[in-house]
Amino acid sequence: KALELNFTNEGGVGNTIRLLKNITGLWLVQECRRVWNEAGNDWDWEDLNRMTASAPSLVSFINPDARDFLTPSNMPETIREFTKRTGQQVPDSEGAVLRCALDSIAFRFREVLEMCESLIGKRIERIHIVGGGTKNKLLCQAAADACGRPVAAGPVEATAIGNLMVQALAAGEVSSIAEARQVVRESFPLDEYEPQNTAAWDDAYERYLTVCRQS
Repeated sequence: KALELNFTNEGGVGNTIRLLKNITGLWLVQECRRVWNEAGNDWDWEDLNRMTASAPSLVSFINPDARDFLTPSNMPETIREFTKRTGQQVPDSEGAVLRCALDSIAFRFREVLEMCESLIGKRIERIHIVGGGTKNKLLCQAAADACGRPVAAGPVEATAIGNLMVQALAAGEVSSIAEARQVVRESFPLDEYEPQNTAAWDDAYERYLTVCRQS
């Protein structure tokens, strides 16, 4: 079943194994920003967050992992074309495009979470987001809302911190992976997000799944 759902087993330090599935995330937003800035704008991430927050949520959706979005030359237009082709309201502003992408990423999180739970045979009660995505508070809140689970976000530089702790383990500065993880927990505060308005997100999730089946 794991093979059917395109999950992999990734080996890690200390003979650990991680159940893994790669999905498309903020690449969608990064590409939108690139296209808009190449057209003469100078929008930073805070600008994009403000635009996203100004647009209504749960209007239109895409399948973030559809082939359409792998290497498009114009991500905003590709998102609009996808919504039009699937019979949805076409985003009519930059903020609406971003909101469509963000809501869809959050629902993809939920979809993969449910796949993972079907493989391990139990409910996952808490979601932990690490890396650059933790800076996007709208995404973190959307993930909590879409999945109906609390989200812990941080640390931002998770890859570098993990590298550092493996070196500390090799040098004998920490005695075990468990101790290394405890050091990280005690060194970096986390941002916490609680699910909100879950009934509306549950209803919209069914629309999202319908859209994905069309892609």
